[in-house]
Amino acid sequence: MSMPENIVAVGAGRMGRGIAIVFAYAGHSVTLLDYKERPAAEFAALECDARKEIVETLTLLAEIGLFDGGASIEQIANRVRVVAKQDAAAPLAAADIVFEGFPEVLDLKCDALREVSKQCGPSTIIASTTSTILVDDLAPSVEHPQRFLNAHWLNPAFIVPLVELSPGKETSAETLQRLKDVLERIGKVPVVCASSPGYIVPRIQGIAMNEAARLVEQGVASAEDIEKAVKYGFGFRFSVLGLLEFIDWGGGDILYHTSKYLSGALNDRRYAAPPIIEQNMAAGRIGLKTQQGFLNYEAMDVAAYRKERLAAFVDRLRDLGLTRTPVV
Repeated sequence: MSMPENIVAVGAGRMGRGIAIVFAYAGHSVTLLDYKERPAAEFAALECDARKEIVETLTLLAEIGLFDGGASIEQIANRVRVVAKQDAAAPLAAADIVFEGFPEVLDLKCDALREVSKQCGPSTIIASTTSTILVDDLAPSVEHPQRFLNAHWLNPAFIVPLVELSPGKETSAETLQRLKDVLERIGKVPVVCASSPGYIVPRIQGIAMNEAARLVEQGVASAEDIEKAVKYGFGFRFSVLGLLEFIDWGGGDILYHTSKYLSGALNDRRYAAPPIIEQNMAAGRIGLKTQQGFLNYEAMDVAAYRKERLAAFVDRLRDLGLTRTPVV
C-alpha cells in the first residue's frame, strides 16, 4: 500500500485532535470530523477551539525541542481541516483510513460506525480508538467488517509511541498489516493483541495504579514516596526492560518464590504467580541463566546484550541528572 494521503478522525475531541496532530506532523492531509449535529455558531466555536489547540500543541512541542517551530507550525496545522457532520460525505469517500473516536458508549459508537462505513469506500480501513469495548461488539455495525479493527492510542497520542491493535474475527490479515505499516511509517510502535478487555497496557497499568492506591490506603508509604519509588525504581527499570524481559533477567524461579511468599504473607491470591511461571520452570525456561524464558536468548551474545541494556540504564540516569563520578 502506498502512503495514504487522506486520514479522517471522526470525533473532534481530545483523541481525534491528538491523532490529527500525529498525521499532520507526518505530512498527511487530515479531516477532523465533528460528527455531532450542532448549530452553525456552535460549530464555528468548536472549529476555532480545535484549531487553537492544535497550534498551541505544536508550539509547545517546538518549545520543548521536538522540532524547529516557526512557519512550520502553521504549515503542519493547515493540513488539518475541521469539518461539520453535514459535510462528511466527501472526506469519508476519499479517506484511506478512518479513526472513530466517539465517547465510550456502545450505542453511540455503533451508530457512528454504521453511518461512517456506508460513506467510505470498501477498502477504507476503519479503526475504533475505543479503550474498553471489544472489537467484535462493534464489528457488526461496520459494512465490510474485514477492513475493521480496534486501534487503541495512548494519550497524549502525539507523544506516546505505542498503538495497540486488536483485530476481530472478521478482520483481514491485509487490513492489519496495512495499518501496522502506516503506523510504523509515521513513527508509532504498533502491537497486536487478541480481542480481550483492557488490551495490554490498561490491564497492566490498572493493576499497578490500584496497588499504588492500596499502599496509601494501608499506610505502607506516603503518596510522595510511592511516586518516587515508581519514577526512580519501577518506571526507571521498565523504561529499558520489558516486564517479561525483566522476569527473564532475574529468573522465573525468583518470581515464583517471591510471589509465593507475598501471596501468603499478605493472604491474597492475587499476588500468586500464574501457572505459566511454574510450567516454564518445569521445562527449564528460567530466563537468561538457561538462555530461554519468555524470550529466547540462545542465538544471542548475552554479554553484549547485558552491556547494551546497562548502557541504556546509564542514559536514563543522565536524563534524570543522577550520574555521579566515583570517589577516588
